Amino acid sequence: MGIHIMKILIKHKHSFGFSISIRSKTTSAKYVASRVRDPTFEKLMDKYKSLFKVIAIQDLILTNPRNPSVSIDFLSRLSQKLHLNRGATSFLRKFPHIFQIYYDPSKLLPFCRLTDAALDVSKQEENAINASLPMVADRLVRILSMSASKTVPLRAIFKVWRELGLPDNFEDSVISANPSVFQLCDAHEPNTHLLKLVEGVRRNGFRAAIEDWRVVECCKEDCNVRTELQFSFKHGYPPGMKLGKNFKAKVKEWQSSPYVGPYEVVVGEKKKSKAALMAMEKRAVSIVHEFLSLTVEKMVEVEKISQFRKWFGIDFNIRDLFLDHPGIFYLSTKGKRHTVFLREAYERGCLIEPNPVYDARRRLLDLVAMGRRCRSAINSNLQDGSSSSDNDGIEAEETQQRHGSLSS
Repeated sequence: MGIHIMKILIKHKHSFGFSISIRSKTTSAKYVASRVRDPTFEKLMDKYKSLFKVIAIQDLILTNPRNPSVSIDFLSRLSQKLHLNRGATSFLRKFPHIFQIYYDPSKLLPFCRLTDAALDVSKQEENAINASLPMVADRLVRILSMSASKTVPLRAIFKVWRELGLPDNFEDSVISANPSVFQLCDAHEPNTHLLKLVEGVRRNGFRAAIEDWRVVECCKEDCNVRTELQFSFKHGYPPGMKLGKNFKAKVKEWQSSPYVGPYEVVVGEKKKSKAALMAMEKRAVSIVHEFLSLTVEKMVEVEKISQFRKWFGIDFNIRDLFLDHPGIFYLSTKGKRHTVFLREAYERGCLIEPNPVYDARRRLLDLVAMGRRCRSAINSNLQDGSSSSDNDGIEAEETQQRHGSLSS
């Protein structure tokens, strides 16, 4: 079913005794472009494009806890790096529910700070993360358990710390705080540290998210396909996607092929038979499926999850893996980044089973989606008064008058 299996099969088609058709040889970019779009996920990513930039500026503001603010001049110098195409000031004014521009007379400079609404959301997320530290430690144990060596580079964890719901100081609050579970050691490469499970820590016995789904499905009264569900993954395709007979047959064959869970130890040499390659691909799918299940929002950038490919023993191109299984994953290219969603976790653009950290981040996403709309209403809800909205406008105008247009 996957591109890599097809390449091997076409190379040895005479030895298998049958002919197959494979996807025509195209560039990776063309393969990405040829996928069927899902309007729901695309609309969600339209919001996330701005959210990623908002979070970057928010993190800069919160870097200084005593005076959480940042100068407009500093943000203007970072405009290109932050992808603020029309400049910092223009971007900040698009989100008055999140950012306030004010003039600091002592420094004779305009600054930016978070609104009460944005600060409230930030505090809610921080409290939710701190309350979930035991769960976060379990996530790290599970990720390490999917590695054959029970080890991953610390830099790879840094890449996905936000996706996993880790606190800013997770090295101290999670890793160092659990010396009986986690161990930091040096790698052969300079300035590289590895995160490893301590000997004796439970490494097996975990049940993957997909296995929980199978149990629930098999327990339903109207379930008459328990045998087929034994190795199956939940599928749901983009609206309008045409499912031909050949495609359905391949999916059915792949679904019924043997399944090796993400926490199981694989022994023996890798073979190149059709069944062995399909089993390898299915294990790779089970690993990335479980990884996405462990994230707070059931989504992650492809580049970030690729950092774990070698350590998880995945011999496939992860992006092609997502494209080859559109019923399980959805790949979006919005915002100049490739982001993959776990399709089964979402319904109408929202998580089916939200968590406290997700709820806080969703509030921030809602503020981003509001743009300039309903500003007075939200200030009223936060007991900030309508005068706050007026004062912000006055401060912004004074800033413009004193310093002109900072960025266009």
